[in-house]
Amino acid sequence: MTRRANPGAAPGTRVAYVNARLLDPASGLDAMGALLTEGDRVVDLGPGLFAEGVPEGIGRVDCLGLPLAPGLIDMQAAIGEPGAEHKESFSSGSRAAAAGGITTLICLPNTDPPIDQAAIVEYVERRARENSLVRVQPMAAITKGCRGEEMAEMGLLTEAGAVAFTDGDRAVASARVMRRALAYSTLFGKLVIQHAEDPSLARDGQMNEGETATRLGLTGIPTAAEAIIIERDLRLVALTGARYHVALVTCAESIALIRAAKARGMAVTCGTATHYFTLNDNAVHDYRTFAKVSPPLRAEADRIAVREAVRDGTIDVIVSAHQPQDVEAKRQPFAQAAFGAAGLETMLPVALNLHHDHGMSLNEILAPMTATPARLLGLASRGQVRPGAKADLVLFDPEKPWRVDVDRLRGKSKNTPYEGMPVTGKVLMTVVDGLAVFDERPR
Repeated sequence: MTRRANPGAAPGTRVAYVNARLLDPASGLDAMGALLTEGDRVVDLGPGLFAEGVPEGIGRVDCLGLPLAPGLIDMQAAIGEPGAEHKESFSSGSRAAAAGGITTLICLPNTDPPIDQAAIVEYVERRARENSLVRVQPMAAITKGCRGEEMAEMGLLTEAGAVAFTDGDRAVASARVMRRALAYSTLFGKLVIQHAEDPSLARDGQMNEGETATRLGLTGIPTAAEAIIIERDLRLVALTGARYHVALVTCAESIALIRAAKARGMAVTCGTATHYFTLNDNAVHDYRTFAKVSPPLRAEADRIAVREAVRDGTIDVIVSAHQPQDVEAKRQPFAQAAFGAAGLETMLPVALNLHHDHGMSLNEILAPMTATPARLLGLASRGQVRPGAKADLVLFDPEKPWRVDVDRLRGKSKNTPYEGMPVTGKVLMTVVDGLAVFDERPR
């Protein structure tokens, strides 16, 4: 476990969160009540707690009747360190994460240098301890240099603290290498995470292949590029019995493949980012580079399919897919602009659209951002609200309207595809290890 520059509440420090709507996706709890933390742990909660008032010597936080839930776990975020601190550092990224209710950041390994050696895992953890407000844990590369050619030392990387294996925003294109990685991962019980995009089909592509790409004169990336990799990998999972996760599912073809694999009892899971069920490829209509992401935004039918797959549980995890890019990388002709969108501060409010417009309960929306990633990554004391769990909490107002303003985003890079968009739902307080790292409650 990583520790931060701010190590959390001192042992023995007790704080009562009263008048709270307690939410816990892991148990299904949704009830008015109170919660007590001591140091960095939850020690008690329930509807009857502090019914007679909060005793002397215990700090008191009035939650104003608003939801108090487990802190979010973002299972896929790019942070610039090491090598691209001008785009995002642990310091700036953790400020943005805290403002978004994220208490644990799982960072990608395709940095410079890549996280493909035990010493670099340890370096990242040390830098995060020194500079991050929230907990940061790294995934390690499947292959050396994230080049897809030679497998990295999974055993040493696991011992150093890697929570999963992925080559980040690059697919492992070689079936032979992927089979070996899947087989080897079974020795450590770690998840292997694939960026499902066949490089030979995606090469030189700029956006989704379809009517919009044709109209704009841009080279398209077909949905087949995603489905082909997934279909191949599912056969390799059947051979090896490994735990396999598709990082970002974006289209109906992929969803059908994963749904069928789950029906056969395979250890297959998948995630998506909020922009894949909120936006479609029309967001690129005037060559908006902030909507240039990898995999690309798809057609409207695919967007709806992704949304429905989140609703029915086929998609297990919602992530920010935070990929910060500086102004010089994005303010280019579309074909030359870098891929990626900033997403830490908007993950929860955008996901809450599924509650406001599509009838999902708050616990159903929170589960893919709390309990499920904790289970998949083996983070046993996180992602839930129960006695003994880490005191990682988020207090939010699900009805608070606001408009995304790039100038107010806390990360270094402002490349959000939601610029100017009205959203409903605002984080008011974020607590990590019992200590508030973000607090904008009304006074």
